[in-house]
Amino acid sequence: MTAPMIDRCREILRDTAVRWGCQVVESEGEADHVHALLEVAPKVRPSDLVNNLKTVTSRRLRSEFPGLQEAYRRKPVLWSRSYCLVSAGGAPLEVLRAYIQNQERPA
Repeated sequence: MTAPMIDRCREILRDTAVRWGCQVVESEGEADHVHALLEVAPKVRPSDLVNNLKTVTSRRLRSEFPGLQEAYRRKPVLWSRSYCLVSAGGAPLEVLRAYIQNQERPA
């Protein structure tokens, strides 16, 4: 992923999270993955939210950036099926934000 792709991914994440009644507190990406710090309502099932975020970002990014379609033409999706979901109830938000902001963003 390039910097413009990551910027667009961040926009899509924000828009999609709002529809779920959630908020993206921070997000950033590297060439091969994205980190997002989300504030999620208790009524939202995290696995459903993550699945929807991955589906929507994959579909939109692949349609808006033809290079992704070429790179992933044999795969119907952009992301792998795995994900890491961590509850951050006790961690200071500034520490989490700093970690996400310090990703090795591609050019």
